[in-house]
Amino acid sequence: MDFLAGCLGGAAGVLVGHPFDTVKVRLQVQSVDKPLYRGTVHCFQSIIRQESMSGLYKGIGSPMMGLTFINAIVFGVQGNAMRRLGEDTPLNQFLAGAAAGTIQCVICCPMELAKTRMQMQGTGEKKSSSRKVYKNSLDCLARIYQREGIRGVNRGMVTTLIRETPGFGVYFLAYDLLTRSLGCEPEDPYMIPKLLFAGGMSGIASWLSTYPVDVIKSRLQADGVGGKYQYSSIMDCTRKSIQREGWRVFTRGLTSTLLRAFPVNAATFATVTLFLLYVRSDEAPKDCETAPHQAPIQTQTQPSSL
Repeated sequence: MDFLAGCLGGAAGVLVGHPFDTVKVRLQVQSVDKPLYRGTVHCFQSIIRQESMSGLYKGIGSPMMGLTFINAIVFGVQGNAMRRLGEDTPLNQFLAGAAAGTIQCVICCPMELAKTRMQMQGTGEKKSSSRKVYKNSLDCLARIYQREGIRGVNRGMVTTLIRETPGFGVYFLAYDLLTRSLGCEPEDPYMIPKLLFAGGMSGIASWLSTYPVDVIKSRLQADGVGGKYQYSSIMDCTRKSIQREGWRVFTRGLTSTLLRAFPVNAATFATVTLFLLYVRSDEAPKDCETAPHQAPIQTQTQPSSL
């Protein structure tokens, strides 16, 4: 049941947040010498004007397919890890989240590689004149595999691991702390707004904790588009980026990322929670005080407590 709930939550999150992700990637990897976009709003306007609204949803197939499995893995692994760790504490929430983040990288890395390449396709070109290199996300991965083998499909895996392991730890830790502080009542009319707020703020905290790594990951995965490679390693990419653009390079696309993070994670957690509450209403505790060592709202929302 956690698997299905995670799938639904992932789909909801992708639909809400993909346009912001497209803008984030475009801003992260654009040339500093000849930038196409002045900022988040200008990037949105330019994509819509040149590529229509569909330009904002380029590459959505990859995350739509991948995130269903990723969310299923994340919530399933996190729930099982919490049960094995036993006590529901903030530290255990971090460890369980970190374990979930590590395991889902196997799917996350190739998915984001295809998404990034699709999002960069036709950058700055009008829709009518743009030449499509890739038909869709699967075609993109197949072509990369033909040229570069399995190593090419997993390009950016190390940076993905560095980002996702602590990132998901912070994600579940922040959610746990927020739900504990907000509290709950069984018939609280504000339970869903509290849940949305906790999920959204957890997403923001997670992104802030690892965003510089995400910039490097995006640049490594976009590298090679057009057949030209700029970076030989993570350190080479980091060094060249700082030399050319300074430390501000690590905040490129941050505005669109944070704008995306709140609604995406609010939608994801709300969808997962409401689905689990619906299918497990007979099993849910009737009183928040039945498990004093757990945060009350955690008992109703976290897969590890349901």
